[in-house]
Amino acid sequence: MKNLSFAEPLPTTEIDLSLFNISGNRLFLKREDLIHPFVSGNKFRKLKYNLRLADKQGYKTILTFGGAFSNHIAAVAAAGRELNFKTIGIIRGEELESKITENPTLSFAKNCGMQLYFISREAYRHKAEIDFINKLKTQFGDFYLLPEGGTNALAVKGCEEILNEKGLSADYICVSVGTGGTLAGLVVASEENQRVLGFSALKGTFQAKEISKFTSKTNFKITDAYCFGGYGKIDFELVRFINEFKEKTKIPLDPIYTGKMLYGIMDLLKKGHFKENSCIFAVHTGGLQGIAGMNQKLKKKNLPIIE
Repeated sequence: MKNLSFAEPLPTTEIDLSLFNISGNRLFLKREDLIHPFVSGNKFRKLKYNLRLADKQGYKTILTFGGAFSNHIAAVAAAGRELNFKTIGIIRGEELESKITENPTLSFAKNCGMQLYFISREAYRHKAEIDFINKLKTQFGDFYLLPEGGTNALAVKGCEEILNEKGLSADYICVSVGTGGTLAGLVVASEENQRVLGFSALKGTFQAKEISKFTSKTNFKITDAYCFGGYGKIDFELVRFINEFKEKTKIPLDPIYTGKMLYGIMDLLKKGHFKENSCIFAVHTGGLQGIAGMNQKLKKKNLPIIE
């Protein structure tokens, strides 16, 4: 059976909070970014059981959706190359078709063999509708469908394993949130006495509805206080923090997800949000491929880049 694998165990690194003038608690970072060279972090977890099922059911093609710098698109393309699946990426934004060579994520996906199909933002809004999916099947033939971001029941099952591996007993579990699948897996796998905190990478905390599809647990909270204005938005302060964090810890952070989460954790620590002497377990969900594309945007705005 086709299968993604990695060398266990992944390291969990304690962050020296004194480097950030913080005391009274302990912070550990699970290095999911090291899980695979190209199928990064939580994307590996989400794809694991989906690709097993696709293979078992005899599918040869995987079709999914994403934007210009999507970690999910890059991961599906890389996984398809490794496991010999044909991959199709439905990309939001027709104007991007002429800019593939300028876009690190789309160039990578294409070089992995992914067939890229660009549609308007208006058409993209219908991506989950059955009529739209049927039109894609008429156009491309039969395929195994993965939703945008990869979140479904099998993805949540894979993300549960982030906590199932041997680790430390934490009072708080923190993760960045996009579609909500990774957070859902962590909530399912968490103990009732643990608090799970999701840091939304985009405006809103609507992902809570997604979590409720997979678990009845209520020991979680989502905040968008550190989304920096929305998905893919970034400013000088976040760039400064990401660079400072790497300089002090030697750990790179992506600017879309984990960078925002850790900025939020540090701010909440300084504000006394966490109970004193607590153990905080944070998940580095990868996505480092997105740095190159973000740096392109920062250079155009004459802002400092992510080192």
